[in-house]
Amino acid sequence: MDYKKIEELIGRIEAAESELYRELAGETKTITCDFAEEYIPLWTYIRRGNPKYALSAPIIYAMIVPALVMDASVTVYQATCFPLYGIPKVARGDYIVFDRHRLSYLNALQKLNCVYCAYFNGLIAYVREIASKTEQFWCPIRHSRRIRGPHRRYWHFLRYGDGKDLKRRWMKMRETLRDEEKQ
Repeated sequence: MDYKKIEELIGRIEAAESELYRELAGETKTITCDFAEEYIPLWTYIRRGNPKYALSAPIIYAMIVPALVMDASVTVYQATCFPLYGIPKVARGDYIVFDRHRLSYLNALQKLNCVYCAYFNGLIAYVREIASKTEQFWCPIRHSRRIRGPHRRYWHFLRYGDGKDLKRRWMKMRETLRDEEKQ
């Protein structure tokens, strides 16, 4: 296994992601919208909606309860444990972003749904970052088989089955994690 090649590929992926964000940031300069044509009043939106969607709403919105419990749990976990491990805390506001509700072309229900999705998806990203830092601290070893959608830290983890000089490399992974706060 060529570790230099892997590091090079990771660098290219990170560079491509940075380029993607720069490109997407530029798209807001070209957005035009005739808000009068796009806005659908709330009652029209509800009347035209699919009744099956309305039936699913209580199930969707009930998911807020476990989400709030998870949010509180991981926030308390990192506030308690990360200082003990010397791990920099994850900034919740970097992941949970509320802004789409300010779009004037959305009606009240669309805005509520945007707030819900922003919270839920942001929460998942926030939890994932906390979990990935925890994994890097306690078990930075890749799996034996391919996994879908690994977190951004995963490719830096130790190769499955490679126990050579494990303790030294594991401690190096912890130091890398602790040094993130200094960057």
